[in-house]
Amino acid sequence: MEPEGSPSRPMIDEIHSNGGINLCDGDVDDEPSIDDSTTTTTNNRRIISSGEQLDVEAYGGLYQGRTKIMRLLFIAESCEGNPAMRLEALRMAHDEIKKGENTQLYREVVQKIDGKLGSNYDMDSTWCDSVDRRADQKKEKLENELNAYRTNLIKESIRMGYNDFGDFYYAHGALGDAFKSYVRTRDYCTTSKHIIHMCLSAILVSIEMGQFTHVTSYVSKAEQSPEALDPITAAKLRCAAGLAHLEAKKYKLAARKFLETGSELGSHYNEVIAPQDVATYGGLCALASFDRAELKSKVIDNVNFRNFLELVPEVRELINDFYSSHYASCLDYLGNLKANLLLDIHLHDHVETLYDQIRNKALIQYTHPFVSVDLQMMANAFKTSVAGLEKELEALITDDQIQARIDSHNKILYARHADQRNATFQRVLQTGNEFDRDVRSMLLRANLIKHEYNLRAARKH
Repeated sequence: MEPEGSPSRPMIDEIHSNGGINLCDGDVDDEPSIDDSTTTTTNNRRIISSGEQLDVEAYGGLYQGRTKIMRLLFIAESCEGNPAMRLEALRMAHDEIKKGENTQLYREVVQKIDGKLGSNYDMDSTWCDSVDRRADQKKEKLENELNAYRTNLIKESIRMGYNDFGDFYYAHGALGDAFKSYVRTRDYCTTSKHIIHMCLSAILVSIEMGQFTHVTSYVSKAEQSPEALDPITAAKLRCAAGLAHLEAKKYKLAARKFLETGSELGSHYNEVIAPQDVATYGGLCALASFDRAELKSKVIDNVNFRNFLELVPEVRELINDFYSSHYASCLDYLGNLKANLLLDIHLHDHVETLYDQIRNKALIQYTHPFVSVDLQMMANAFKTSVAGLEKELEALITDDQIQARIDSHNKILYARHADQRNATFQRVLQTGNEFDRDVRSMLLRANLIKHEYNLRAARKH
């Protein structure tokens, strides 16, 4: 490897062992990490533990309500090859459903369990009939109350009536009807607080339905409130907006929203998202879309986001490693996280794309400071074969993301640096030609005015 200049041998050894050197943008690898105090090190490098199987019970404990059930059911569907995890997820989903009133979802889960968890998890027809009967009675009562409110034209009571209907439909899994009921309260809102409550309810149901265009719309409505939003509400809205951008694959916008989320969020929005998710979603989206300067200023030096990263040390460390150009360690962390990220209901569709973008950025960043790079050494750093690395680099060169050429015989990547001297001469010539053209145009206009050409043309007409 031949950098511009001649690095000492220890520097080459450091590149070989850690997958890179922090020379990009003139940085020196003495930047403070997000938090190195709690990490065990060996020979100044962290020990990376192997990926552990997701603790379903601990994961489920981060959430409440319908999102907890849907996340558990998604895990059950995604790990068909792991019967123990699948049954654990179904068991927890079953127990959570029985705390509520959604009999349709209960029947589906019992059918999936199929008697594999014992008699306590067989179909409880008595419970279903009882819940359905109470639901019919409650619905009739709500309809009578709402009709009375509408007759008396009491705006606040009508708003509360529609809101109660929204809660009722949401609890029973009728998300479309719940959304309509919540939105109908808008015409009867009399304060900013009422509008924000309506928007948050509509956002919650829209996320559950996967209608993220509605999420974006109602986040915007809530943020336009004339009154200042309290920190918890502002954090909820940023999380919702981040999820909408993530779903739309606008990773940079998603990262910004998650990074702006206040630490006041805590567990106040666990019916939608946990603070650990904010760290994971925000960290991965930032790695995939931010340049080095943004990664430093908006992630690593972000005191607020650091509180979230402390909850997910693996994400914190891989961000530090990526910025410090320790790619081998960074890729190990990503590899260990991947299986669990694929079980995330919001992130699973984006894992491959995000990982590809992060890896491509690492490849670009690795090659940037050097005139030539030994492909064998680079392949070792990225834990791949030389043939596989060549294909990756070919794709990046074709996309014009790396200015280089590959010596396939000697397995060396040579950077193509622009000829600055020739480029300067070309710019000077272009500037001279533009000046000459402008002067000729000015002289032509001056002569036309001098000889009154425009006036003569006008008289002829």
